[in-house]
Amino acid sequence: MTEQRGPIAVIGCGLIGESWAALFIAYGYDVYAWDPSPTVRQGFAARLLRPISQVSAIAQRTRGLGQLVVAETLAEAVVDAVLIQENVPESVEIKRALYSEIEVVASEQAIIASSTSALTWSELSPGMRRPERLITAHPFNPPHLVPLVELFGICLSTLERADALYRAIGRKPVRLKKDAVGHIANRLASALWREAVHIVAEGIADVSEVDAALVNGPGLRWSVVGAHMTYHLGGGQEGISHYLQHLGPSQVRRWASLGSPKLNVDVCEQLIAGVTEEAGGRSVPELEAIRDSLLIKALQAREGQDVV
Repeated sequence: MTEQRGPIAVIGCGLIGESWAALFIAYGYDVYAWDPSPTVRQGFAARLLRPISQVSAIAQRTRGLGQLVVAETLAEAVVDAVLIQENVPESVEIKRALYSEIEVVASEQAIIASSTSALTWSELSPGMRRPERLITAHPFNPPHLVPLVELFGICLSTLERADALYRAIGRKPVRLKKDAVGHIANRLASALWREAVHIVAEGIADVSEVDAALVNGPGLRWSVVGAHMTYHLGGGQEGISHYLQHLGPSQVRRWASLGSPKLNVDVCEQLIAGVTEEAGGRSVPELEAIRDSLLIKALQAREGQDVV
């Protein structure tokens, strides 16, 4: 399906809203942004300069930059939008109230897409006049650099239109077959971090060693092939069937030893001390800049070479 050309509304202008707005603008879409805070709205345009330049460095674009309009009202932002990308706080009540306002003024064809990281479509849709126009569209932070967008909704045509729009801005949409807390990637990330915390809590290794093991081992491999494909390749010429037959029991043994740590005071103190040591005096903005630079290089290296 060909993507719709038209204005994009970005509702909620925090970190995720900035990233979405920069991404759409870099790909030539006009963006109408709105946030209930006048202070946040006032500084929004300046905060987009860096992410727009980052996207421009890696994007394959055929159009010039889109325009940004910082709207004074919610109605002004959504009235002509083909996609309304919602990024407000993770509160069912706040999101439902917002959708009620949006449905009064938005086009009947507009897609309402929530960037929610943990809430589900089933929690967000009650009370809507047309719930089939709502989808969950969870990005990975920062959305303008990490291509993943996880989609769920009940209307196939809405999902297909959204899929085309996200692909037009260089994203890699995946679709859930059913509603799930944390979608796909956050469930995987949470499972991995749970074990990373367990390793620290049990005194197996320090925070920095855990992170180094991940970045220089499975993390490097996972950046080009997924979890299932990794084990398919680990099975040699016979692939996953050989792996499951011969090494499946060792996997089960490892699963049985995984932990369920508690984030009590002692564990939290260990994590804070470990991360502080690993940061080595570098501020969060400095660490973000390093992360973004490496992500851009990784994306450039991967261009046209995706296995999945």
